[in-house]
Amino acid sequence: MFRAMLRVFRGSDHGQDLADYCLLTALIALVALGVFCHVSGGIQGMWSSTGATLAAANATSGTNGAAGATAAPTSQSAGQ
Repeated sequence: MFRAMLRVFRGSDHGQDLADYCLLTALIALVALGVFCHVSGGIQGMWSSTGATLAAANATSGTNGAAGATAAPTSQSAGQ
């Protein structure tokens, strides 16, 4: 009985290529996910530093612009 089952399993390999390609695709997907997770930390750090730089530049230009905006009406009202 056991030998008969072995002959059945040895004789039918029709889906073997499909199973191999599925396993290979799963391996590639896992490697790609690992690379993505590893790289995402660097991208997140770059995004954070860019956001901080833009916020600092906005604060600097907002301060200068606000000082100039408040100085102009003050000088005009003082002159009138």
